[in-house]
Amino acid sequence: MSVAKIIEVNAASKTSMEDAVKVGLKKTSETVKNIKGAWVNEIKVVTDDGGNVTEWRVNLRISFVVA
Repeated sequence: MSVAKIIEVNAASKTSMEDAVKVGLKKTSETVKNIKGAWVNEIKVVTDDGGNVTEWRVNLRISFVVA
């Protein structure tokens, strides 16, 4: 039997939401092994005065097997 754990991670990218997800997963994988999946829990954007997106931010729920 396996036991899984879920952690929350915030990540950001100036490029895209998809890139922010990739950045979050890559950084997390440096210290967390056996990652099995992730949910995008929340999406936020930072804008300039003209309403242009300057940064994408995501909150991820990442699951991994611990036993």
